[in-house]
Amino acid sequence: MTKDISRTQSVCPVCLQVVNANILQGKDGNIYMQKRCPEHGVFTVLLWEGSMEEYLSWGTYANNDDVITAPRPVDKGCPYDCGLCQGHQSNGCCVLLELTNRCNLSCPVCFADSGSQNEHDMTLREISDQYDMLMDRGGPFNIQLSGGEPTLRDDLPEIIQLGRKKGFTFFQLNTNGIRLAEEKEYAHALKTAGLSCVFLQFDGFANTTFMVLRGKLLLEIKQQAIEHCRQAGLGVILVPVIAPGININEIGALLRFAVNQMPVVRGVHFQPVSYFGRCVLKNSAWRITIPRMLREIEKQTKGCMKQSDFSGGGAENPYCSFHASYMRFSDRSLQALSPRYHQGCCIKASEARDFVARQWSGSNLEDLPIEKKCCKNSSMENTDSLDEFLVQAKENTFTVSGMLFQDAYNLDLRRLRRCYICEVDSTFGMVPFCAYNITDGKGKALYRR
Repeated sequence: MTKDISRTQSVCPVCLQVVNANILQGKDGNIYMQKRCPEHGVFTVLLWEGSMEEYLSWGTYANNDDVITAPRPVDKGCPYDCGLCQGHQSNGCCVLLELTNRCNLSCPVCFADSGSQNEHDMTLREISDQYDMLMDRGGPFNIQLSGGEPTLRDDLPEIIQLGRKKGFTFFQLNTNGIRLAEEKEYAHALKTAGLSCVFLQFDGFANTTFMVLRGKLLLEIKQQAIEHCRQAGLGVILVPVIAPGININEIGALLRFAVNQMPVVRGVHFQPVSYFGRCVLKNSAWRITIPRMLREIEKQTKGCMKQSDFSGGGAENPYCSFHASYMRFSDRSLQALSPRYHQGCCIKASEARDFVARQWSGSNLEDLPIEKKCCKNSSMENTDSLDEFLVQAKENTFTVSGMLFQDAYNLDLRRLRRCYICEVDSTFGMVPFCAYNITDGKGKALYRR
């Protein structure tokens, strides 16, 4: 290593003991984290495949810390008793409510290790209590109904309706799409109950991609799920896990497919693989970094989407994410919109909640008078009412984003303290996602039971 950039704290990937860590520029010019555990030795992991100037520039953004509502007391400190304490710097945006650990797949890659534990569904009473707790902690948050596979619960519409009555306004379904594909009216039932959008696992198109990441060929099922959501007016966000040597070459195809599926598909949210939970993939020395993702996006879209279109997080730590928004015109060309942080928005978690709710929800065309409805693929140049213009503006806006979750190898406690994606836990309340799912060298988690 050649140059020390900053210092932080991390954990030993073997025993999860908190250790000091250095952020360094390597001899190859890339940025690494290096840390030493007194018992298990030195660990080095790639953080940023690009220059130090790019790395430092990515971290410059307006950042107003949230005031944590009802902070939890601290005993052992971060990351051992997270639950949004006074040391945390974001009040939360999206909250995962894991309704079941049952699943109808046995994915080789699963952060929740679903299906390998004793089957358990939260009761409606427990769910009601969790809704109340979230309201007391600063809600309404954006609710991600997750699992396991949440559609295995027949009372899912009732759970959504209960949350609506409690005052929550945005519900996202994290799903593999199997039930949505197999039951034509299921999407309609969820939409009627108050579901806002579908976060659809969608990793690519090649058979090898499905077999390595999901253990089953699922492309036709995914496509049918999208069609049923289209018919129901439910917005869909494609969520590909990107793994080295598996499907990184499918990024461009995923983006082209998604744009062609507008307006039902509202965007693509990439998740480069993290090595926690159940992950049969070998921990790679070559991590997929933000610069690598952005270079691949520009290369594989032949410049239709450029690296310069993207910015880092505002509500979250900038090194956790990337995102850009595009407007699609009648000739199907795309134009990048200004990065959100330049507009002074999405700096606080509450602003991020609002942006996600606006952009990812489904079509509102059914809310317009019949004479105002228009072709969904028409340009916005011929609109004759403000309502129609706003609907078309939304339906022709497309987002590309990504979240780089941390595991025990690259965990940076500075990033963790700005985490705005939380897991609901009956003991700790709201636990930052990466802390909740982190596992040691034997697969044991700090929080997940």
